[in-house]
Amino acid sequence: MDLFRLDDRIALITGGSRGIGLAIAHAYARAGAHVIITARGADALEAAARSIRTESGSAEARVLDVADIEAGQALVEAIVQEHGRLDILVNNAGMNIREPAVDVQPDHLERILNVNLRGAFFLSQAAGRIMLAQRRGKVINIASLSSFIGLSRLAAYAMSKGALLQMTRVLSTEWAAYNVQVNAIAPGFIVTDLNRKLWENEAVRNWVLGNTPAGRLGSADDIAGAAIFLASRASDYVTGQVIIVDGGLLGGGPWPL
Repeated sequence: MDLFRLDDRIALITGGSRGIGLAIAHAYARAGAHVIITARGADALEAAARSIRTESGSAEARVLDVADIEAGQALVEAIVQEHGRLDILVNNAGMNIREPAVDVQPDHLERILNVNLRGAFFLSQAAGRIMLAQRRGKVINIASLSSFIGLSRLAAYAMSKGALLQMTRVLSTEWAAYNVQVNAIAPGFIVTDLNRKLWENEAVRNWVLGNTPAGRLGSADDIAGAAIFLASRASDYVTGQVIIVDGGLLGGGPWPL
């Protein structure tokens, strides 16, 4: 059996209507999984599911706001009732508000933590109960370079992503004996439809390119390979880890000699 195949696996991917989430969903479907993608916008979500069915394989769309804890738990229960199990969870949904730390309002911090951390935790909890019982499962959290470094105007986001990394480690420790692996992927600077305008800023683009040894921005497909590995049998002895997919940015900086 191909170590990287996902045949007959049931995969739930939050924030799956675009960007990194959609790229992962396509990759999983091509590898044989049935993918269930979620997002808040029904129209974009259904269009994304159609694209997966047309180009890659089996998919369905479920509207979900991950900040709604009860709705997330109900979705996991429905998936298990309909499909008999849940094999893979990718916590990809996230949000950000860019602002100086001195301007962060309590409601801004609450909104970011509710989606990026609280929602991811309670969805992992619901999925984890199923995976522990079936003694097999993969949870993959989409972290960030902000899990490791402090970038200006990202205080609340960085706090959420730093905590997400520690959540990954704790869950991996508790669940390893049940053959449930919990890992994370930390994308570098990835071009998506959501942030494409950012890269039109020449100063920002030049800073990133100048500090990325690979000499280019990443694409959502660059994340999909790591996501396949962490969802497949190839990673059955890998847990509590984070794969940084950043073109070498955190590996070091430019050196003039």
